[in-house]
Amino acid sequence: MQNLEDKHINHVIHRADSRNSADFGWLKVNHTFSFANYYNPQRMNFGVLRVLNDDKIMGGKGFGSHPHENMEIITIPLEGSLKHEDSIGNGSIINEGDIQVMSAGKGIHHSEYNADDKLEVKLLQIWLIPNKLNVRPRYQQISLKKISKKNIFYQILSPNKEDQGVWIHQDAWFYIGDFTKTIKLNYEINSNKNGVYVFIIKGKANIDDNLLEKRDAIGIWDADLINFDVSPNTKILIMEVPMNPMK
Repeated sequence: MQNLEDKHINHVIHRADSRNSADFGWLKVNHTFSFANYYNPQRMNFGVLRVLNDDKIMGGKGFGSHPHENMEIITIPLEGSLKHEDSIGNGSIINEGDIQVMSAGKGIHHSEYNADDKLEVKLLQIWLIPNKLNVRPRYQQISLKKISKKNIFYQILSPNKEDQGVWIHQDAWFYIGDFTKTIKLNYEINSNKNGVYVFIIKGKANIDDNLLEKRDAIGIWDADLINFDVSPNTKILIMEVPMNPMK
């Protein structure tokens, strides 16, 4: 991982056009980190954040049943709907405005298909290395509409079952910010063992004096507080994750 220094903290910037792009006809994907046939030793992970795929799936198409194990898998639809089925009995439609988490644990099979025959579905799929191996596989899905707020960062994921949002087997926290106006705000890190990976879903923001635009990302570690200067019509995903797997 490339280390840059700014204000005595470490950071790495991944521009949108530096990602690996693949077009399979029915699937168009941008890989932030090494995945499947894409291998880049400089882009393996950010701490326990192992995968960040930005997918577009054609109507009626998708991934047939396939296995996973010992990974926390988070899906966030950005447009459209996704049909999910798995080997532990779950079948659901995941819509824009929802978040889904699947703890693969000791092993699970699942399939994912565009729930619409014509309209494209756009989604983020995120994998985190868990802090516990071989757990019982589990599934959780919620709508974010009841907890979403404008012009702040609101929590959508944590390690705690009783917290707002979904929970996973890792000391990680995710937040979304949906901004309608110019605003300055700070993000305070939950754990000094963690770094923060910030992904600009749309719009632009100045983050610790680094200007990022749509689909750009910055990873920051060895920091306690991150400063944001956000432009209107901007949506941001914050992923705070441990920097050392299994610790």
